[in-house]
Amino acid sequence: MIRILAVQGYRSLRDLLLPLGQLSVITGANGSGKSSVYRSLRLLADAALNSVVASLAREGGLPSTFWAGPETIPRGVRQGLYGVEPVARRKAASLKLGFGGDTYGYSIDLGYPPPPPPETMFALDPRVKRECIWHGPVYRKASALVDRRNNFVWLATTRDEEPVILTQHLSDTDSMLASVADPQRAPEMLAIREAVRGWRFYDHFRTDSDSPARTAQIGTFAPVLHDDGSNLAAALQTIREIRSDEALTSTIEDAFPGSRLEVEAQHGRFELQLLQKGLLRTLSAAELSDGTLRYLLWAAALLTPRPPELMVLNEPETSLHPDLLPALARLILAAARSTQIIVVSHAPLLIDELMTAPLCTRLHLVKDFGETNLEGATAFSKPKWNWPLR
Repeated sequence: MIRILAVQGYRSLRDLLLPLGQLSVITGANGSGKSSVYRSLRLLADAALNSVVASLAREGGLPSTFWAGPETIPRGVRQGLYGVEPVARRKAASLKLGFGGDTYGYSIDLGYPPPPPPETMFALDPRVKRECIWHGPVYRKASALVDRRNNFVWLATTRDEEPVILTQHLSDTDSMLASVADPQRAPEMLAIREAVRGWRFYDHFRTDSDSPARTAQIGTFAPVLHDDGSNLAAALQTIREIRSDEALTSTIEDAFPGSRLEVEAQHGRFELQLLQKGLLRTLSAAELSDGTLRYLLWAAALLTPRPPELMVLNEPETSLHPDLLPALARLILAAARSTQIIVVSHAPLLIDELMTAPLCTRLHLVKDFGETNLEGATAFSKPKWNWPLR
């Protein structure tokens, strides 16, 4: 389980530490930083896929993603004695992402490329300055397992031992987590890579008339719902055949009493059908309302017979009628028994339903002088965290 999420220098997240539990609900007003927390988690997952540079480029490059405020916010500014003014930077521009778990921790530090020569047109692309894997939730030099500085990747050793170099030629645009494979000397790197690659993100399923979830698709065994919901019918049929607890039937009954779900196969293509109470014929996915289709997508995602180590749901209440939110909350709570879940939401009814469970932790974000903070967090209550130095 991930115990700590740490972000520094990303958009409004100047220096944010979030303690995570089995089920964490991230709340806050519009513009408080919820979406930035969600995107920072996706960037961490991109590091394991070696696509973090491309992801940041799509956001406008480092200049668009860096914290836009001053390096420090003096007390006088917070007290309103004087305004925010630009000051000379004392530290190198840096975007840091990390997490600490029960077994391992990981962090990556991104910054600008070194000054020319050579001349380059890719001066805004981020470069990996430092990466580290350590044992336990908090980094300490003594707990480091695999370390990386610029192009060098080595195994951490005791003071009397020679460092074991894994590579000296890693490109500064590549993550060691995705690029270095040495299961004999660095098995922890492989363990973290596979765990992070297995994280699942679900964010605003499409339900328009051209949505892939509304059309018949080639049906193949699907224990995992695609992030665009294109294999919805196959995923629901897989749940029906694999799970012996009738979870899908009870989930449909909980949300739509008297309804029955069917999957029709024609020439290898699967099409979703729903027979609702009082109707004489089934309705195809193309005929379902946006809210009904979206709830079926969430059911396919959360009832997965192959639960990941972490699942992140971004505003799952979108397009759902308030009457469906209690059923959605029960679905999320049931899934949280077998996987760690992070929910980003601003629906009070859904939040209240989730908070009835002891395993649920609420993390309310507030913004102060453009900076996102965790409400109620103090220097004494924040989780302990150390960033590896460049």
